[in-house]
Amino acid sequence: MEKEVTLTDKNFTEEVINSQTPVLVDFWAEWCGPCKMIGPVVAEIAREFEGKIKVGKVNVDDNQATAAKFGIRGIPTLLFFKGGELVNQVVGVQPKSKLLELINKII
Repeated sequence: MEKEVTLTDKNFTEEVINSQTPVLVDFWAEWCGPCKMIGPVVAEIAREFEGKIKVGKVNVDDNQATAAKFGIRGIPTLLFFKGGELVNQVVGVQPKSKLLELINKII
C-alpha cells in the first residue's frame, strides 16, 4: 500500500504530470521545522484519500531542479495538480481543514 510517493527530479513528470489522479505534492527538507509540523497532516491525508489522490513528497535539497522549476522559495510548499496542470498551491503550515477544502476542489 503506497501512501506517500517519494518524488525526484527523475520521476516527477511520470508520477505527477502524467498521473491520471490528482496529486498533492509536498516540497520539504529534513532541516525544516514547519515541514515536520505539516508532515503528519500530509500523511493523514494520504491515508484518508488513498485511491482518490496521489500524495508525493519532494526533498528540495535532493531535487533542486524540480523545486526551481516550480519556483519553490519557501517550504513547506504544497502544490495541487490535476490533469498534469498546477491548479493550486499553499506555502507554510496550513490547518488540515484548509488542505481538505483545496483537495475537495480537485477530486
